[in-house]
Amino acid sequence: MRATEASRPAGSRITYHHGFHHVPRITHRHRFRPVKKGDAVDHSGTTRSHRTRAAILYAARLHFAADGYQRATIRAIAATASIDPSMVMRYFGTKDQLFDAALDVDLGLPDLTGTPPEQLPYVLVTYFLAPWENDTDEGSLRLLLRSAATNERAAERLRRILHQQFTSSLTGVLGAERAASNTSLVAAQLLGVAFARYLLRLEPIADLPVQALAKLVAPSLLTALWAN
Repeated sequence: MRATEASRPAGSRITYHHGFHHVPRITHRHRFRPVKKGDAVDHSGTTRSHRTRAAILYAARLHFAADGYQRATIRAIAATASIDPSMVMRYFGTKDQLFDAALDVDLGLPDLTGTPPEQLPYVLVTYFLAPWENDTDEGSLRLLLRSAATNERAAERLRRILHQQFTSSLTGVLGAERAASNTSLVAAQLLGVAFARYLLRLEPIADLPVQALAKLVAPSLLTALWAN
């Protein structure tokens, strides 16, 4: 489940350390309002349980991004979520399980069967970047990319997600063997684009419209897709 603007506390704002990854610094304004009995069901039909789970995941992503897995604590996460630490364990069991849930990512890649080969790079870039464009600074995509650089558990999760979701998306157009063998080449290029655009904020990649960026990287991506 990805953190979204809807799951962010009203009036909250992310502030940043000066540094390479622009990691969020957690302030009191990030804290959720405590869940009360009167909040059992809100006007949108969201249950109290779903709101509590969203609050925990939001807080966990903030702390894992800011502090890293080792230094982030259940107590600190609970404080940011404005709940008792026992509630974190009740919903997620262990710190490892909470970390896994915080890293849960759906890339949103559809089955691309029937896509004309010459259009495949453009379509793939557009679909791949769409969830990044909507991902908040404390969202699971950015957390996963940051964490994979320093945490083997996150790196393994990222490898598995990329292989499974890219292969599933591309098998119908590339064939099973080529899709499976070329996934790493395709993923390497697209992750490089995502890292430069959303974490490094490298110009001009950071400010180009998605379609213009797709046109820029299409030739090399086409080579990766159809490599023998």
